[in-house]
Amino acid sequence: MSTDRIDKILAHEGFGTRKDVRKYFRASKVLVNGQVITDPGFHCDIDKDEISVEGEILNIEKNIYLMMNKPQNTVCANKDGLHQTVFDLLEEQYRIGFALENLHLIGRLDIDTEGLLIFTTDGKLTHRLISPKTNCPKKYFVRLENSIDENLKNEYEKKLAAGIRIPAEDNEDEADCLPAKIEFTSSDDEVYLTIVEGKYHQVKRMFRALGNKVIFLKRVSINELKLDENLSTGSYRKMSPEEVALLG
Repeated sequence: MSTDRIDKILAHEGFGTRKDVRKYFRASKVLVNGQVITDPGFHCDIDKDEISVEGEILNIEKNIYLMMNKPQNTVCANKDGLHQTVFDLLEEQYRIGFALENLHLIGRLDIDTEGLLIFTTDGKLTHRLISPKTNCPKKYFVRLENSIDENLKNEYEKKLAAGIRIPAEDNEDEADCLPAKIEFTSSDDEVYLTIVEGKYHQVKRMFRALGNKVIFLKRVSINELKLDENLSTGSYRKMSPEEVALLG
């Protein structure tokens, strides 16, 4: 049986910090299986025990999973002195208590990159997806500065499939990339690119190595999970168990 402190559980559920939730215990407002609990350190099993606060039974989730359609000009950090962060876009319940301590991102996006961003408290899932051994595919929509004709399409496809060497940038040295898949659209300057790594500015550097320049970038999927097309830029929502399973 896996148990946890009840004050930690209530903090997880957005009732405040572990210090904040003590008022509920002092007022005898917390019940476990119908019994009043006054000890914040009381341990219970969220899979088996019924917990209620002020008469309302809690529907407790073990972990938080959020999907965001990240906007441009936001940074993937908890705090930043210059720019708005993706965490600033979250409601207060995700910036206090358990969430404040445990919510993190699965992979990051550059400040000018849009698209699929996952927040979670599930460390095991995060480790599995970002591990180099996993080769988790990430698909991007890319708009290029220069259009590409049929000859260039063939050249791009072959070079990317073989694993391209990307140039140095900032403090990052030149690097060899694993094979990537490019998909062409009806527009001669828009493509989809699927990569299985997460090197610094990787997609931009890959196209720079091909003699082109990325002018717009948006992540549209991670593994089998696709960005919800109905999720407006800058918005987020909880993910369903089925969507979490698609992450792998």
